[in-house]
Amino acid sequence: MTDTVLALDIGGTKMLAALVRGDEVLETYKMPTPRSGNPEQWLAPLFNAISGWNGRYDSVGVAVTGIIDDGFWSPLNRKTLDIPDRFPLVATVRKLTGTDAVLASNDAQAAAWGEFSFGAGQSQDLVFLTISTGIGGGIIVNGRLLGGVAGHFGLLRSLDENAGVLEDHVSGNWIAAQAVPHQPGATAREVFEAAASGHAWAQDIIMASVGQTALLCRNIKLMLDPARIVIGGGIGLAPGYLESVRQALGSLPPRLTPRLHAAALGESAGVVGIADLAKRQN
Repeated sequence: MTDTVLALDIGGTKMLAALVRGDEVLETYKMPTPRSGNPEQWLAPLFNAISGWNGRYDSVGVAVTGIIDDGFWSPLNRKTLDIPDRFPLVATVRKLTGTDAVLASNDAQAAAWGEFSFGAGQSQDLVFLTISTGIGGGIIVNGRLLGGVAGHFGLLRSLDENAGVLEDHVSGNWIAAQAVPHQPGATAREVFEAAASGHAWAQDIIMASVGQTALLCRNIKLMLDPARIVIGGGIGLAPGYLESVRQALGSLPPRLTPRLHAAALGESAGVVGIADLAKRQN
């Protein structure tokens, strides 16, 4: 038996495979997430690419955007990643790896566990937010990770049904869409670069996202009162974003002010978290 786990983190933009031992990421392989076909067609070439890792792990953890119920994977926001309802993820990974010990979880929930166990959470109750292609989240209360749809803050709605869900006004997809009239084809990263260069249109887009994130953090504080709110993801960890969220919170009374922390594990949070959860299951 080995303590090494094969960990996969499948998001709306990329698929990351890693060999993980404890909080140490030994090797990684990354490829873009396809936007067509079904997940088995995506996963087969990924496992072919890492076939040299066979024999180095006894268990597999898979963290994915969307919801996991009894090993089946379903989408929550098809704008982030469009997959069939109730795709048999665990069964498919068992077939592709020849390994029975497979655990699947939502990616943000897995990242929350990673940050709680090894990162910025420092084993304190927390809410984790990943602000990236979409918005995911995870909640840990009394040392226990909440499963199901708990933490899917990106799908919160306002009273205006026409406004859509929260992540459609905050995430990387939204930032890129808002840039079209100003810089067609710009990625979210390029919008941040334009904002840093002093372009007012880009600064306005970023600050609109920041304002929504700050409001979400205020509401999380009042609903759950976590010791820490840990923020990760490509948008959440973009230069200046977290500090702008802190400034947008304004001068709240200390007891009502969320304690915001940057994710310490970066893009490794998901694979480290799902690896630890998979190891604990076996």
